[in-house]
Amino acid sequence: MATYNGEKYIHCQIASILKQLASDDELIISDDGSSDGTLSIIEGFCDSRISSICNVGAPGLLFNIENALRLAQGKYVFLADQDDVWLPGRIAEMTSALHEFDVVVSDAIVTDQYLTVTHPSLFQLLGSGSGIIKNLIKNTYVGCCMAFRKTVLEAALPFPQDTPMHDWWIGMIGELNFSICFLRRPLLYYRRHDANLSCTVFGSKYAIKQKFVWRYVMSKNLIRRQLEF
Repeated sequence: MATYNGEKYIHCQIASILKQLASDDELIISDDGSSDGTLSIIEGFCDSRISSICNVGAPGLLFNIENALRLAQGKYVFLADQDDVWLPGRIAEMTSALHEFDVVVSDAIVTDQYLTVTHPSLFQLLGSGSGIIKNLIKNTYVGCCMAFRKTVLEAALPFPQDTPMHDWWIGMIGELNFSICFLRRPLLYYRRHDANLSCTVFGSKYAIKQKFVWRYVMSKNLIRRQLEF
């Protein structure tokens, strides 16, 4: 989990995750210099399964997430946003799928800031599914919905410094080299509010030119990474 000034929602999210963790699991949280009560809330859990660290890389979401992922020790890695809520059984169901697939993406219930449902399926909104060309044209890999094997993480790190989105990059690495599964059952509440760090699902704020640049950069970086394998 990457955090930044998330005091408003983070307690609810961490609590929903800890309920599902085994005693030997870990929740790695990298904070990007929060100036609110985020760190105090994290410390208040007093749970040995939580490892809270400061981002030592470049500021921003991409490298804050990479900072956390570099410390992941488990066979399976789950991404988590600071403001969502995991539904009961999420870890168990996705772990079961990870026994067969390398990358697993679950559906999510879209809500407003109060967890009032605004749409029953994020997949339906995005047209989610696997496919290299499909996801190069329109990314449907949403980080908070993703889990993957450690081997996928090792192939994805380090993130190219100019890559636009960590989840898109990991998803495309998965498309090229690993097996993918999109689970049609929603396994979290995907909370949308004015302070979201990630892009909205209801339309991009970026210009057409920027979108073309990102796709060029993604293609270039994928080719380079493949040549390194």
